[in-house]
Amino acid sequence: MSEAMPTAFMLATFASMIPLLLAALGESIGEQSGVLNVGLEGVLLVGGFAAFAATLASGSFWLGFLAGALAGAALQAVLMVLSVWLNANQIVVGIGMTLAGTGVSSMLYDWSFAESRPRLGLPDAWVIYPLSEIPVAGPVLFARPGMFTLTFVLVAATAIWLSRTAPGLRLRAAGQRPAALDAAGGSVVRVRSLAVLFGGAMAGLGGAYLSLVSAGTFTPGMTHGLGFLAIVVAMLARGRMRWVVAISLIYGLFVATGTALQLTAVNLPNDVITMAPFVAVMLVLAFTRKGSALPPALATPYVRGAR
Repeated sequence: MSEAMPTAFMLATFASMIPLLLAALGESIGEQSGVLNVGLEGVLLVGGFAAFAATLASGSFWLGFLAGALAGAALQAVLMVLSVWLNANQIVVGIGMTLAGTGVSSMLYDWSFAESRPRLGLPDAWVIYPLSEIPVAGPVLFARPGMFTLTFVLVAATAIWLSRTAPGLRLRAAGQRPAALDAAGGSVVRVRSLAVLFGGAMAGLGGAYLSLVSAGTFTPGMTHGLGFLAIVVAMLARGRMRWVVAISLIYGLFVATGTALQLTAVNLPNDVITMAPFVAVMLVLAFTRKGSALPPALATPYVRGAR
């Protein structure tokens, strides 16, 4: 047990970090384009349920991840149509998406799996330690190379694309000065639409990782505020992917530390352990608030020719 503890701590850190990292990655791209999605909580839950149901039906974890990404993008398309195309209030639409995603995922789970409550077991090639050898509560599993590698490839590719390519410049212009992008011949609506769909796919992947790898099952409301935390991470990072990774890692470390403390003689209330990761991120926000400028056009509809 003692030999497995360092590995288990690492697994717990990454299992908690990856869903937040994926959701914050997608939200960062959306915010840089000028679109704020407060409906991430609902997108994560819909992606998690779709991935869980698809994996149970097909037996393929990769099809499950694909289903999660597609489901996330599909729900995010509501934000695209209502807020990007029709200029509806982004905050109101996002709140509706949170409520809809939470309700739909819970309803479908109760309708399909309430009695059986199935769980998933990862293929042997995806697991470093068998579940019985990991000295932590719950199925903390770690895929290799799987989604762990793919996540960091996505983060690196997105960082390079955002800072060093012409499309990345156009995306930042859509959030900074959309009228200038329009005058230069770019389409603010197209840029924001693609950014929103990308954000939905990333949040869907985050929900899929949460249900398929971190938890091994889907539970209604299992995100417990992770989507709102991803919004905070994206605001803190301001489009800098290294900060998205760093803050997500801090969150994962606090979650893993809380889990480890439950196995020791330290007697802390479970609510304190659950709250600690969120407090840590809030402290980061407090100490970096002076540098947390957001895109000027964030959450502002763009109407061509309007002043």
